[in-house]
Amino acid sequence: PVPTPCLHQAKANPTTDTMGAYKYMQELWRKKQSDVMRFLMRVRVWEYRNLPAVHRVTKPTRPDKARMLGYKAKQGYVVYRVRVRRGGRKRPNPKGTVYGKPKHQGINQIKFKRSLRSVAEERAGRRLGGLRVLNSYWVNSDGSHKYFEVIMVDPSTSSIRKDPRINWICNSTMKHREMRGLTSAGRSGRGLRVKGHGAEHIRPSVRAWYKRNNSMAARRYR
Repeated sequence: PVPTPCLHQAKANPTTDTMGAYKYMQELWRKKQSDVMRFLMRVRVWEYRNLPAVHRVTKPTRPDKARMLGYKAKQGYVVYRVRVRRGGRKRPNPKGTVYGKPKHQGINQIKFKRSLRSVAEERAGRRLGGLRVLNSYWVNSDGSHKYFEVIMVDPSTSSIRKDPRINWICNSTMKHREMRGLTSAGRSGRGLRVKGHGAEHIRPSVRAWYKRNNSMAARRYR
């Protein structure tokens, strides 16, 4: 006879039983205050601090996050780690002197409009002009710096040009997309994460909206 299952037997949880390696890595990175991650990040940030501000890494520190953002472990994809100074933006006036109105005399409590991740993408793009910035992610931070890894693509590689999923980045319009706010961090800085109510003045851009609503084009009399 076939044994009947016990009603009180605990059912297997499908989410935990089918967790792969990348899912475990995601859970580790979500618990950054755990003893394991605190030790790992403390050791790693000591290494990062002694490296150049922009340097290439052989493989992503966070493979799960890199793959979510478009990275593939094949020819044409490279990863660079960038160190960015933390803190706000101090206004670069000599001796803090502003020769203008009191409204513009603030020096220290100025905040930069874009995120430090967007700044890291920009610095990597400047250093490696022949590559295209695909995306980036946070890897570490200490009291003075934040560290980001930038995924970059070589548009001249045949394996990239022949891949229909990524060869859009080979177009000439994608040159220095990090400088023009076209990456994920750049779009966030432009306010394009918001849709609908409250976002009426940001598309296609703030300046384009202003120009469209504050310029008059009268038809010429013929």
